Amino acid sequence: MNIADAGITAIFGYVVVFSGLLILMIVISAMGGYFKSKEKAVTETVEPVQKTTSPNKIPKLKKVNKPVARGSAGHVKLYDVPDKEAAMIMAIVADTMQKPINELHFISIKEVK
Repeated sequence: MNIADAGITAIFGYVVVFSGLLILMIVISAMGGYFKSKEKAVTETVEPVQKTTSPNKIPKLKKVNKPVARGSAGHVKLYDVPDKEAAMIMAIVADTMQKPINELHFISIKEVK
């Protein structure tokens, strides 16, 4: 094989590889667009249902500015859950995730009825 044949083979190889990468990029972009549109359609159908629920069912919370304990991630809002059960839930989640509980940030815990 002479230099001209090696050059043509190398250029052909580069063209094949980069065209494959281009096709893969197009496929991944198309899949991303499909899933984003699907997610948008789901959120559009869910939001009107949430807006029509009566405000009496959602408890109003007061904003309390308590000092945060050292090593704490802040305050947890509890909805119809006793403190003991909330602590148990947080411990179970930390154990399942195999992370220390002080590295997790719980925003709220709500009982599903």
